[in-house]
Order: sequence, then structure tokens, then C-alpha cells
Amino acid sequence: MPTDEWVLAYGGGWLDRAAALRGDPEWVSARLAEPESVLLPLWRECCLVSADDTPVRLSGSAAAELRRVADEVVFLGLDGGVPRTGGPVAVFAADLSSRPEPEAVRLSGAAAAMDVRTLVGRLGPAEAAVQAYARGLLHWHRRQRHCGSCGAVTTPREGGHVRACGGVDCGRSFFPRIEPAVIVLVEAPGPPARCLLARHGGAPEGAFSTLAGFVEVGESLEDAVRREMAEEAGVTVAGLSYQGSQAWPFPAGLMVGFRAVAAAEEIRVDGVELLEARWFTRDELRERMATGRPLGRVDAIDHRLLHDWLAEGA
Repeated sequence: MPTDEWVLAYGGGWLDRAAALRGDPEWVSARLAEPESVLLPLWRECCLVSADDTPVRLSGSAAAELRRVADEVVFLGLDGGVPRTGGPVAVFAADLSSRPEPEAVRLSGAAAAMDVRTLVGRLGPAEAAVQAYARGLLHWHRRQRHCGSCGAVTTPREGGHVRACGGVDCGRSFFPRIEPAVIVLVEAPGPPARCLLARHGGAPEGAFSTLAGFVEVGESLEDAVRREMAEEAGVTVAGLSYQGSQAWPFPAGLMVGFRAVAAAEEIRVDGVELLEARWFTRDELRERMATGRPLGRVDAIDHRLLHDWLAEGA
């Protein structure tokens, strides 16, 4: 296990989501009407940013004007903890996705629309977490307009954290979906120390990364690790150890990181998900880094898995 607490991109957000309060529509409306409340505008999968690539934050009359034209406004949380006199500021997200991009940029007083993943290196971890949270929640709202059982229109409840079916004989409640996936650094069963990396379908020649896959119905996380490694790489694993998790709201993922040890060195890729796979020594990974090939996405958990493993052999 890592010796220090992991702080990964899109985690560590500072907002109190106020679950005990957001179910009161009068409370949500009162917070929304406060001039100090902050509104974060988004357009489809993008943040709306100023000329220096800082995400736009509106309050006062500018926020009130934008609320009137937004497709959806959802409550994200309180910046500062439990409400009190002179206390925290409420933070909301506003969706402008139905507008053409230039109009959304103009209405929000922004300079451009940018995906949060292109900004993560320039934002603090907590700011990136809030922007990704807003992105994921609004994405869910755009895709849950109707009830999956009866087809009736759904409407937001609890500040936008629930949508309720309007059907007379239905009335189902819908909650944002989370799609868990496992991502695994597999070590060779014997010396020299090596880890398993693979080239995935569609990846360019020489592009290798850790193995990952979605958890299926009726599986534990550990079951998913064993199945994915066997299906895609023909590798039986043991000695699983949990490493950490990462919010990945693109649109609704939760990445759960593991380390595992292979029972044997033999590899049999499926030829579909994986095109090739092989064992890499730490020296080989260092050589790849020296030639400008990154070890995982800088904002993703595989980057941390690989760099932690590399540091163990420093």
C-alpha cells in the first residue's frame, strides 16, 4: 500500500454536499437567491473559462441573469461547512448545453469552453474536483429526462441530486449512476521485478498502459480484477491489494486501483481489448520516460500506480 495518503485529480473537493438540507426545496431556493452564492457555468462536457483559463464563477446579478437562461441549475454544496450566520457560500452549477457554444460563452462572460481534463494541471486539486463533479452531475441530468419504466418526464429534486418520474402510476426516483471500474498493476511472479503493461485496441504502436475494466453485475471488485486479467491477458492473479480510488466523472466512473501478482508469466491476449502485452522492468520504464513516453495519464490513477511501483526500486 502507498505510505502516504493519495490525493488524486478530481478528488479532495472541499464542498459540504449538505445532504440533510438539500431535500428542502425552500432551503435550496433561499441559498440560490443569496447574492453571495456562486454559479459555475458549463456547456456540454466543458467548463467555461476566462482568458487566463480560470473557470468562471458568477455571483450577484450576473448569476441571477444566467439562472434565467440555464437549462438546469443544480446545487453542488456549501463552501465552508454547516450553515451559520455569516457562514458558508452555496455553490451551484448551471447547464447551458442547449445553446450554441458561442452563445454559451457570451452568456457566461467567458472567453472559451474547455474540458476540465485539459485544465487539470493548472487547477488546484479541489477546484478540479468541483468542476468534474459539476460536469458529471449535469451530464446525468441531460440523459435522465424521461423515466426508463414508463417514459414520463422526470423533474429534479433535492437540489438536483434526484430526478422523480412524473407518471401518475409510477413515481420512480432516479439517482446519478456510478460506473465502477478496476485498474490493476500486475507484478511478475518472480525476479527480476517486472510489471505487466498492454497495448489496447485502437492504441498506437508502442503505447502501453495498465490493464483495466468495468465491474459487472454480481461481481465484487476482487472478482472483477481476476476476470478482467484472465479474459483480456490470460493471466491468473493472486495476492490482490487495494491501493486507492479515484473519482472519474467522464461521465460517471469510479476507478478502483489494485496491485496483484501473477501466478505465472505466460500471457495470452484476447486480440480484441488487448492487442499485445508484455512484462516491463523498472529500467525499461525509466527508458520510456526518458524518451518522452509518459507512464499513464498525469490526471489518472494509473500514473500513480506506475510511479509508486517505479519508486519502490529506486
